[in-house]
Amino acid sequence: MSYKLFKKQKKGYKSRLMATKSLFLVIIVCFISCNNHNHDADAYGVFEATEIIVSSENNGKLLTFHVSEGQTYEKGQEIGCIDTFQLHLQIQQLESTIRATLASRPDIPSQINTLQSKLQTLEKERARITTLVEAKAATTKQLDDVNAEIEITRSQIAATKSTLNTQSSAILENVEAMRFQLLQLQDAMEKCKIKAPITGTVLKKYIEPNELAFQGKPLFKIADITNMFIKVYVTEDMLSTIKLGQKAEIHIDMEDMQSKSYTGTVQWISAKAEFTPKMIQTKNERVNMVYAVKIAFSNDGSAKIGMPGDVIFK
Repeated sequence: MSYKLFKKQKKGYKSRLMATKSLFLVIIVCFISCNNHNHDADAYGVFEATEIIVSSENNGKLLTFHVSEGQTYEKGQEIGCIDTFQLHLQIQQLESTIRATLASRPDIPSQINTLQSKLQTLEKERARITTLVEAKAATTKQLDDVNAEIEITRSQIAATKSTLNTQSSAILENVEAMRFQLLQLQDAMEKCKIKAPITGTVLKKYIEPNELAFQGKPLFKIADITNMFIKVYVTEDMLSTIKLGQKAEIHIDMEDMQSKSYTGTVQWISAKAEFTPKMIQTKNERVNMVYAVKIAFSNDGSAKIGMPGDVIFK
C-alpha cells in the first residue's frame, strides 16, 4: 500500500470519527434538554376529550348513514336516517281517526232548536189560554196542563244540553289523547333522523348503511378534539397552590424533538384522594395519595387523545 493511499484512508477515518462525535454530542444535548424539561414539570398525564357514543333511538333499517371516521361534523347536522315508512303510515291513520272522531261530535244547536221551538209554541199557547181563562172561556186545568208541559220541555232542554255537552267533551278528550299519540309518533319519526350531538370528529363507526338498527345500538363515537383537556395527578402538598381557573402551561413532545406548548385553565379538581394510577411505573410513587386535576385548553390539532403530556402550573 502506498503512503498516499494510507494517508487518504487515515484522513477519511478521522472525518467519520468527528461526524460520529458531533452526532453523539447532539443526542446528549437533546437528552439533557428533555430531561431538564421533564424535571421542570409539575405534573404528568394524558390528553383526553369529551367523547360521546351515539346510539340508535329507534328500530329499523338504516337507510342512509353518511359517516366517515376522521370526518368533522357540526352540532345538529343530519348524517343518517332510519326507515320511517311504518311510522308514516301510523301517523296518517291516526290523523284520519282524529278527523272522523271530530266529525262525530253532536250538533248541539240543531238538536236544541227543536225543543226551543216547542217551548215557544207552548208559551204562546199558555198566553192564549190565560186570556181565555180570564174571559171564563177556558178552565184552569187547561192552563195547568200547559204550564206543566212547559216545565217538562224546559227540563228536556236542560237535560239534552247536559247530555250533548258531555258527549262533546268526551269526544274532545279522546281527540286530545289521540293528539298526544300523534306527538309521540312524530317524535319517534324525528328520532329516526341521526344527528351529530356536538361539533366534533368521528372516532369510530360501528354500523354500515342497510344494516338493522335497534334502540340502544351504538352507531358511532364522536369527540370534540378542538376543546380538549389533560388529566394529571398532583400530591397533597401541591393541592393548596392549585385553584379553579388557574392558568397552566401544557407541553407535548413532538417527533421532531421540538416541544409544543399550550396555555390551559384548571377546570376541575377532584375532592377525593386516590392512589397514584398504574401508569406511574415505580412502586414507591404508586402508593402515594394524589388528586386528579383537569386542565382544559384549545387544541390546534397537534394534541391527540391518549398522548402523554406534562403541565407547569402558573
